[in-house]
Order: sequence, then C-alpha cells, then structure tokens
Amino acid sequence: MKDNLDIFFRRKPALMLVSLKKNHRPRYGSILAKEVDCTYSHAVKILQTLEKLKLVEFEKKGRIKLIHLTKKGRDIADAIENIQKLVK
Repeated sequence: MKDNLDIFFRRKPALMLVSLKKNHRPRYGSILAKEVDCTYSHAVKILQTLEKLKLVEFEKKGRIKLIHLTKKGRDIADAIENIQKLVK
C-alpha cells in the first residue's frame, strides 16, 4: 500500500466502515460484501487491510469470523459520515 490515505478515498472501504457503524451488531464478511455490493473475495481483501490499520477486529466463532469496528474504526466511520453530509 502506497499510503494509508488511499483506503479512505475509495468507495467500498468507506462504505464498509459506515455499514459496520450503522449496524451495531457484528457481521460476517459475506453479508458485508452484499451490503456494499462487492464480491466476497474483494471484501476479504479490504477487510484484511482495515485489520492491518486496526480499524476492524475479527472474532472467530467456530468456522465463521465476526467483524467488529474498533474505536479508531468508529472514529473514521464518523468522519466519513460527516464528509458525506457536507457534500450533499
């Protein structure tokens, strides 16, 4: 990754963070992929990057992984929502 800013100025990662924030319950990768209209493999790739940036955490429950926003992830999602409001 060239720069951490790259992730915030792409539509799908921003939508994922906002979607995770809006629905307070943890979700699976496949559900999140459908919510932001991308393939599961693309969603996994984005989520791995978000995890490296400590914006999301995974909780393993049996064979599935639940996705949670971290405090930092919530703050970023709030900022994205504020930007969305400004540009409307």
